Amino acid sequence: MSDKKAQTRERILKAASSALIQRGPAEPSVGEVMGAAGLTVGGFYAHFESKDALMLEAFKHLLSQRRGLIAAMDTGLSGEERRALAAAFYLSRKHRDSTELACPIPASVGELGRLPDEFREVLNEHIELMVAQLAASPEDADKALADIALMVGGLALARALGPGELSDRLLRAAKSAVQ
Repeated sequence: MSDKKAQTRERILKAASSALIQRGPAEPSVGEVMGAAGLTVGGFYAHFESKDALMLEAFKHLLSQRRGLIAAMDTGLSGEERRALAAAFYLSRKHRDSTELACPIPASVGELGRLPDEFREVLNEHIELMVAQLAASPEDADKALADIALMVGGLALARALGPGELSDRLLRAAKSAVQ
């Protein structure tokens, strides 16, 4: 792949990632994504087989970034400390309001049942890898899984409410429940 083609592909992926974070993988159109990338629709199929292929790649990339943030944590922390640190960032107003580098799961989870199975497979793998990163031991895995569910659900509700006192309270309450 030429450098120019690789750069164009990255622009498309960046635009798709932003759209996915804001509205999930099903709603954004190819035209919208290409327009956000500063390109015309005509060049899309030189880079991706389909809209689903593009959104799946963006979903994988965004989830990989999330795991990278967890992997960068101090490995000397206990599972509980790692989850509390993750929750402090994940359940923050900054993360709730972000349109870049935000978690795509809250905007995507309701749509996954209508998308190709590969989306659920990617999410399944991501959750299992996150549990492994956030659990101190196999016995701690169910607590890590519950905390992940609490964080994703808390963020989804806070985003749905939008900035405001109730949304802020929800973030604080979910953060304090993560252990």
